[in-house]
Amino acid sequence: MGLSTQDQRLVAAIQCGLPLVPRPYAEIGARIGLSEEETIARVQALLADGTIKRLGVVVRHHELGYRANAMAVWNVPDEQVDDVGRRIGAVDFVTLCYRRPRRLPDWPYNLFSMIHGQDRDAVMRNIEHLVECCGLQDIPHEVLFSRRRFKQCGAHYIGSPARPAIAEAMPETARGLP
Repeated sequence: MGLSTQDQRLVAAIQCGLPLVPRPYAEIGARIGLSEEETIARVQALLADGTIKRLGVVVRHHELGYRANAMAVWNVPDEQVDDVGRRIGAVDFVTLCYRRPRRLPDWPYNLFSMIHGQDRDAVMRNIEHLVECCGLQDIPHEVLFSRRRFKQCGAHYIGSPARPAIAEAMPETARGLP
């Protein structure tokens, strides 16, 4: 079953980012002809039926003062990777932690964790702390610092004629623009 025109407009509006206002769903609803309560109910329904898989935040770390970030990659024995991944992912300064297949013989790493800091030294201190608190002293790893920053954004699914008008009506901060 396809989405109604109203739901298409709703998805188009939220995929561009929520406005940075005290009541974002009221503002989105006003733009597409729904009340705040109707907007929230429709988003909940779209999440419940699986049309929307998740609704999350894209954090722009650089703008928050975090000027360095690194991917710490770990060569964890396969039988331990789930447990080690849970321990690493539970640490508050780890923003991502996920498993990927090794690419032998050149790439033995199977667990990846993203760590941000105000500078490179802070990131390295965090990784040292991670090794200590998670018992990773015997786990081979590398630290890969980013050299470039790319714009991060969520997925876009609706390319309806309503989308450009909705996106243009949003404040630049809500569209992820500087």
